[in-house]
Amino acid sequence: MGHQQITSKEGLALVEKVRKLAMRLPEVAEQVDAFGHISFRVNDKPFVMMGEGREDGPTLSIKTLPTTQEYLLAQEHFYKTPYIGQHAWVSIVGENVTDWKAIESYLIEGYLRSAPKRLAKLVQAT
Repeated sequence: MGHQQITSKEGLALVEKVRKLAMRLPEVAEQVDAFGHISFRVNDKPFVMMGEGREDGPTLSIKTLPTTQEYLLAQEHFYKTPYIGQHAWVSIVGENVTDWKAIESYLIEGYLRSAPKRLAKLVQAT
């Protein structure tokens, strides 16, 4: 399942939606790695990564708590992220994302797992 830079219309729309959610959080930076994956990071630690597979389309990977990962893996469209799933990362193919409120809460959870305490306190206070 090789991934490449996101270039499809669906993929770019997915990136835009995720960007709007992620960039609301304090001190988030967007980065593109050598493979063309887009990541959203805090304190240079990724909490969201996105890529585009040849056969499965754009994917969204989110860092979660182990209990959240367990819950999501029991859902129909989520799967353990290849290579980093043992660190409680879950993925979903973009076309299967329907509940953006839930995705937003998972993004915030990932952010809180990656952010330094001073930033996490800012988010938790709101």
